[in-house]
Amino acid sequence: MSPPPPAAPAPVADESALLARLRAGESAAFAELVGRHGGALLRLATTFLKDRSVAEEVVQDTWLAALDGLDAFEGRSSLRTWLFSILANRARNRAVREGRNVAWSALGEAGEGPAVDPSRFRADGHWLETHAGWSEEDPERLAAGAETRAAIEASIAALPDAMRAVVTLRDIEGLEAEEICNLLGLTLTNQRVLLHRARCRLRQALADLRDGAR
Repeated sequence: MSPPPPAAPAPVADESALLARLRAGESAAFAELVGRHGGALLRLATTFLKDRSVAEEVVQDTWLAALDGLDAFEGRSSLRTWLFSILANRARNRAVREGRNVAWSALGEAGEGPAVDPSRFRADGHWLETHAGWSEEDPERLAAGAETRAAIEASIAALPDAMRAVVTLRDIEGLEAEEICNLLGLTLTNQRVLLHRARCRLRQALADLRDGAR
């Protein structure tokens, strides 16, 4: 399955009603919350933790922490952003215990090699060829074929941790840049560079797939 388009935020009134049901201990409300955000939480957890079983444990810990903290939730952010924040803190701590302490704030700076083979660009910096379905302006518009979807999923999974996290949160989950920076401890500059590099690599993967099909 291809990365879904960014989810539309839940209406404030709807989210407030769900929160009231959760605080009343309604089990169906918790099931609804899991249905809305469970997949996104697991995707975020796997950007910190390679082992899926460990990522799933962190998601479960996040749900328990969220239930315990419902009364303290003040609604200054959406429920989804609040859940992401809880998960990011727990996943980051677990990554340290797993020996995967990555200083993401240092990534995306100058010094790394080009994200895409320079031969793919013209002298003016534009692509030699235009590839439909993936652009800096509209990254979520992907080709519909099963082979293309599989290639995109594999390419996202193969990205370095920080790039995978940023492109997942921005282009799949639809978070704003400032939210991503807060969750991952990145500067806006690093977030932009990481997102650009991730999109370039994914765009090249699509180009390679197309070229191989010729």
